[in-house]
Amino acid sequence: MSRPVLQRSFHSKPDVDIVRVVEYWEDTSNDLHTVPRRICMLIQGIRMSKRLSFYGLVGLASLCIFFLAFNQRYSSYLEHRLQPVLSVSNYSEVGIALNRVTPNTLLWTDVEIRPRIVKIQESVTTYIKGSNNNATVIEIQEVLDQQRRVIEREMQNYEYPNGKYDLNISDLNDLVMEKGGTPMRSIILTSWRSGSTFLGDVINAHPANFYHYEPLLDFGIVQIRGPPLAEEALQNIESLLNCNFHNLDRYLEYGKTHPWVFNHNTHLWRQCQVHKKICWDSHFVSKFCQLFPFQSMKLVRLRLRAAEDLLAKKRLGIRLVLLVRDPRGILQSRKHREWCPTSPDCSDPALVCADMVSDFSAAVRLIKKYPHSFRVVRYEDLSVEPYKYVKELYTFYGLDFHANVKRFLDTHTKSDVGGVSSTFRNSKVAPFHWRTDLEFEEVDEIQRVCGSAMRLWGYVEAINATHQKEFDPLTEYQLQL
Repeated sequence: MSRPVLQRSFHSKPDVDIVRVVEYWEDTSNDLHTVPRRICMLIQGIRMSKRLSFYGLVGLASLCIFFLAFNQRYSSYLEHRLQPVLSVSNYSEVGIALNRVTPNTLLWTDVEIRPRIVKIQESVTTYIKGSNNNATVIEIQEVLDQQRRVIEREMQNYEYPNGKYDLNISDLNDLVMEKGGTPMRSIILTSWRSGSTFLGDVINAHPANFYHYEPLLDFGIVQIRGPPLAEEALQNIESLLNCNFHNLDRYLEYGKTHPWVFNHNTHLWRQCQVHKKICWDSHFVSKFCQLFPFQSMKLVRLRLRAAEDLLAKKRLGIRLVLLVRDPRGILQSRKHREWCPTSPDCSDPALVCADMVSDFSAAVRLIKKYPHSFRVVRYEDLSVEPYKYVKELYTFYGLDFHANVKRFLDTHTKSDVGGVSSTFRNSKVAPFHWRTDLEFEEVDEIQRVCGSAMRLWGYVEAINATHQKEFDPLTEYQLQL
């Protein structure tokens, strides 16, 4: 088949020549191996002005292709790396933004994209200065409203002191900080493995209680006996009792990787499970804490002499119980904790018992100075007669011995369930495990450095291995020097 001869007209218009090129291409497309050579011949025949026009078109086309490719790639990057956000101009549109957002409604919503920043409608969400999780104001308010209703239900038919226990309290508002009231604040002070987890949970069984569980956890395995640590520790404790979490960044950050900071606080932890992003927000926790008429706290790192400053601040109105345990039971229990042996404050019998002697000396003075706000109880006495001593402690704290508390004792004092930190215990047996778990050589070593502390607090020494397993290690003690 004969091939048409290309008519080269150097005076024809550019679009005519382009058409001819296309026709020529189509006609020769069945002979592909000759195409490159013939196209080259064709292009060489176009005059200079035509060549410039052609290259101009090629350049423009290349530029368009570049922008198309860049746009596709950048759009893909945004889709996968950035979070598109909704910007709702007024508060009336919040319902659409929260409840009825669909692909169709998004077409009618102003959508903004910002690199590495998520911006949601300000009427729904606001960045809280110092926030750890950019928690939403609406979410916080909903949680607070819900918890407020829970507390009101729990406090129905509650028996307020009404002048008893030196407490002129007759109404919930008298105790709620957000209403201008002052909560009843109960503190347990002891050392590690001395029964404070059990007693702390007994107090936390009370309705509407906010539990500050070991608030000095972030200080490490140390005993705080005085300056310089005591100043910071006391400042943190006072901030917590005043529901001011705004300057406790280290405490909150520590809690993110150590959940037991909050998980013993049943009311707070229940909300944390549902609203994880606001759990560690200082604004939220401060507001949440201010709802509660009762606060409790257990301290295992602060010695009694340093804690006196808390009793001296009458506006706090705290009532403090020193919980004491036999040093043989303390050290036997600490053997089972991985974190203890590396710290002398935890594992050295001499340091443990020196603190017990110091606490005794301070207790003698404080029981006279603060007879209505300071008391001592031994863990062994509490365990042998839990109902009697818990009722006495509740009276001391000014709290109602609620049905919830009795239920807790019924279920936590009559059987052994769980590990070494469990509070489900046969309470009459738990304090005395050391008699069978420790060799007499270990007991004797403890007794040699702890004789003074044991005599002061009413603990009897074991004479030999046989005696150790059979005797009653308790006797009477008196807070006097």
